Amino acid sequence: MICCINPDCPNPQNPDGQTYCISCGLELVPLLRHRFRTIELLGQGGFGRTYLAEDIDRLNQRCVVKQLAPNVQGTWAINKAVELFQQEARQLQQLGQHPQIPSLDAYFEDNKYLYLVQQFVDGDNLLKLLQKQGIWQESQVKQLLLELLPVLKFIHEQKIIHRDIKPENIMRRRSDGVLMLIDFGVSKQLSVTVMSRQGTQIGSHGYAPLEQMQGGEAYAASDLFSLGATAFHLLTGVHPYGLWTEHGYSWTGNWQQHLKSPIDKGLELILSKLLAKDIQQRYQSAEEVLRDFQRQSRQTPAPTPNPTIPVIPQHSLPLPTKTTRRGLLQLAGFAGGGFALALLSQSLLNNKSSSSSPNLPPSSNKDAPSPKSSAQKSSPKTTAKSSSPKPSPQSVAESPSPKPSPKPSPKPAPETPKPKPSSNALKSFTFEAVTVNSTGQIANRRQGKAQALIENMGNGITLEMVAIPGGSFVMGSPDTEAGRSSYEGPQRTVNIPAFFMGKYEITQEQYQAVMGNNPSEFKGAKLPVEKVSWNDAVEFCKRLSKKTGKTYRLPSEAEWEYACRAGTKTPFYFGETITPDLVNYNGNNPYASAAKGLYRKQTTDVGNFSPNAFGLYDMHGNVWEWCSHPDNDRSDRRVRCGGSWKDTAVNCRSAYRLSNSAGDRFSDIGFRVALVSP
Repeated sequence: MICCINPDCPNPQNPDGQTYCISCGLELVPLLRHRFRTIELLGQGGFGRTYLAEDIDRLNQRCVVKQLAPNVQGTWAINKAVELFQQEARQLQQLGQHPQIPSLDAYFEDNKYLYLVQQFVDGDNLLKLLQKQGIWQESQVKQLLLELLPVLKFIHEQKIIHRDIKPENIMRRRSDGVLMLIDFGVSKQLSVTVMSRQGTQIGSHGYAPLEQMQGGEAYAASDLFSLGATAFHLLTGVHPYGLWTEHGYSWTGNWQQHLKSPIDKGLELILSKLLAKDIQQRYQSAEEVLRDFQRQSRQTPAPTPNPTIPVIPQHSLPLPTKTTRRGLLQLAGFAGGGFALALLSQSLLNNKSSSSSPNLPPSSNKDAPSPKSSAQKSSPKTTAKSSSPKPSPQSVAESPSPKPSPKPSPKPAPETPKPKPSSNALKSFTFEAVTVNSTGQIANRRQGKAQALIENMGNGITLEMVAIPGGSFVMGSPDTEAGRSSYEGPQRTVNIPAFFMGKYEITQEQYQAVMGNNPSEFKGAKLPVEKVSWNDAVEFCKRLSKKTGKTYRLPSEAEWEYACRAGTKTPFYFGETITPDLVNYNGNNPYASAAKGLYRKQTTDVGNFSPNAFGLYDMHGNVWEWCSHPDNDRSDRRVRCGGSWKDTAVNCRSAYRLSNSAGDRFSDIGFRVALVSP
């Protein structure tokens, strides 16, 4: 089909091959800007029309074309329209850097009409989901707030107000379940401003607060009211518009009477403050709301899972359809039967079998960006000290700090012995690990010591594999973690046998030594290799295994998160947040109360930043890291973890992951290897 772009056409749909519109008779435009093929009318209003289109420059990828055709006359009005269009397009381009806001693909003027082209979000808006599935549970509403508040924080930091938050303008993307915030009212603001120099309010009755509907003024607190009204609608099934028409804004003072059953007092207090009629009594920033959620979480901590429970459920953690999270790992031995038998034999011989540490199947893989931090230094050298082949338990000695350190997280259980290399002596190395507070200030420094197997790859190139002790950990993130996605839960206790993990991401010189080529976009011997597919990474492991006689592979999803956390339960192994001094990520988009920082826009040499308590570097940021198994719900997709140089801080959290097709190659995806049978 081809769509007529005459804004006055009563029936714009035409069959392919048609030259003139069947309905209005005007000549059809096959391609807007020689690039965009309009195929379907999605909607229309006083500002113009919205079309579904295909971008032929991107292999017919679908996009949304918004046609701005205000009914105005005169030079001033036309010039003002162009000026505002360009201004708003720049804002959309800026906002599109956030992964939960559709990106701006193009903006232009064509035949006296203005056009915006944005990313197409395939999914359902929350109003449709409410109509299909019924009212939401309390936990779902809390998750909605925790997912969208960081988005609003980002928007408001750009000095932009959405003005029209409601269920229809929040989409749940079909591919991965991520919530996307759409329709920033740009076209509405444009047409209103051009048609009337006085201006008027923009917003939806019931969702928009008093100050916005009466005076046309909107602030960050105005968007927060709209978010609260959206949460109320989903929680109760009662449309705020009906309450507004009957009671004005008085309904916000006793909204609880519409609840079907009582809810958590903490959530009730937060919703009440979001819905305050008086803007002065309302939350003034998204960060304030997130702080209240975090405060409530600290006051009512979740019970610590009992590490002695031996049963690991044989099912997955729900991840978004795009990257469904596999909740538990299958025992690494299922991927390599010899290692499973070796572990069993060793357990029997050493009489160290334990009902609390059952064998686990290999965990699923998920794609997740792992941002890395800053300085342009060469990777730190290992302090070589000969040691016995059997690694001793890892130790991290804390040094006094004038600042209060975070509550100590349980250390991985030491009962499971570390893998014993058959012939390679281990080398010990020391390092300094740090913990930061929610503002990114270092609150604690610790001296650590670990052991690594040094693999000689030839020509002076080595690969360092750190001994990771076996133990148990809680996989996933709590409901109260800011920016959490639904597929990061429910949390599960998972047992991980001992294994070896790459100290660094695979570098370009290491990849070249094994594969004979370097596909990376950013060139440098010590830079992580990128633009490698999952298939490429698996082939690297096969060739390295053949070269060394050992069994190298990609880590499972659970192994990756266990190794990343290194005993922590916070969003990052550094604590409550990260900074560009610690991780290479998009510093324009911080986490928690951290300030904005440097955005390097490329990878950095491995090992430039502080490691975690296991002695592993760059698990957050720099490049995403492939994991071994397919997405639990999508066998054609593979999981990646850790975030990257171009991701926001929230995407670099320990529990976050995404997935991609096994053949995808991008400049923000690399890998590190695991070793199960040295």
